[in-house]
Amino acid sequence: MLARAAVEVAARGGRCVPVVCDSSREEKVAALFQRLRQEEGGRLDVLVSNAFSGVGAIVGQAGLRFWESPAILWDEINNAGLRGHYLCAHHAARLMVPAGRGLIVVISSPGGLGYMFNVPYGVGKAACDRLAADCAVELRPYGVACLALWPGLVRTELLLKEAEGSGPWAVPLQRMIGNSESPEVSGKCVVALVSDPAVMGHSGKVLLTPDLARRYHFWDVDGKPVYNYLSVRNVLMTLRPGLAYLFRLIPECIRIPKWALTLYSNKFSVRQPLHAAWGKKKFGKLTIKLCP
Repeated sequence: MLARAAVEVAARGGRCVPVVCDSSREEKVAALFQRLRQEEGGRLDVLVSNAFSGVGAIVGQAGLRFWESPAILWDEINNAGLRGHYLCAHHAARLMVPAGRGLIVVISSPGGLGYMFNVPYGVGKAACDRLAADCAVELRPYGVACLALWPGLVRTELLLKEAEGSGPWAVPLQRMIGNSESPEVSGKCVVALVSDPAVMGHSGKVLLTPDLARRYHFWDVDGKPVYNYLSVRNVLMTLRPGLAYLFRLIPECIRIPKWALTLYSNKFSVRQPLHAAWGKKKFGKLTIKLCP
């Protein structure tokens, strides 16, 4: 797969050196960045931390509560998907800070907003968002930006395989696949950000792929707009597909405001859990209570 990706990059006029690296092992990460020092003179412009090894574990433990699942589920989800992000950011900063420039993008998920799939997943994604925010604080004086990116449902090879199978996620994935985005949307977001001379204005923030598509005026590779999963119309059509003919009358530009998400994610308030769309027949309600 890495070799195929390298060939595709070359076909588009780029240069790709495929390297196998287990991001959950510090010595492997350190060796990769040492290789960068030797072969590229220590230059590193962009780091995208996207490695995640927990999909199989999530599917295999679907429906089980945290005390019913083996404790190693935490490691299967968060060793590569959280600890690895920290390790890569740690070593990347050692190259970017002396240069006084750079961009670190941590791929996260709306699972950081509320309960989704299981306990280790939500905790890990919330930690990814906080990782980006806190790294940004310490990197800002050195001209290095760090941020988190939330894609929507991404048509990865593993997701497509799961949708074609007979597992617990197959039917809901088949229903939602039309509202997914290609893996290249995240890549387009990164290209747009690194090309933006005002990228430091994004540092420390959580950015959404549909927002960046609208801001930087790009579409998915199939020519379709990037699916806006915060559009009120799209959310209602997902929750109540039988009333889709009514909800289509709502302009797609009307969105759930970010302040509502901020209030929802406030850990000092009492709220209903945010259930994942995958495998759920009902969704949790977004409850906003304004009180002292």
